[in-house]
Amino acid sequence: MPAVADTSRVRRVRRSEVEPFVTRDGSLIRELMHPDRHGCVGQSLAEATVEAGARTVLHRHRKSEEFYHILSGQGRMRLGDAVFTVIEGDTIAIPPGSAHNIEAVGEGELVFLCCCVPPYSHEDTELLEPGEGR
Repeated sequence: MPAVADTSRVRRVRRSEVEPFVTRDGSLIRELMHPDRHGCVGQSLAEATVEAGARTVLHRHRKSEEFYHILSGQGRMRLGDAVFTVIEGDTIAIPPGSAHNIEAVGEGELVFLCCCVPPYSHEDTELLEPGEGR
């Protein structure tokens, strides 16, 4: 017999109800799950969008490890000294302290999930080139 879920601890977020904002690196973010707002504990999950032809500012996170999972579009990822193409279905691990950015190449926007442990914070984001994103 399957275990009965404790529904008092269920955390559900509907994407359509999440207001997007622009992060320091310039991507448009919808925080789908974050401890500051949703009662989770040790990680955050966001959907990021980079417009066609745009890129995020080169940056790093001192503490957070990130995973990017590409949902749609095509991009060019810089991670440390490596530059490579990313496409739908790719997942990229970004170690803490690693310089990185991503550019939407092709005709459409680039959409990806971003998971951060510990959770994303503006304070943990160090820009490595002039200006804030967009």
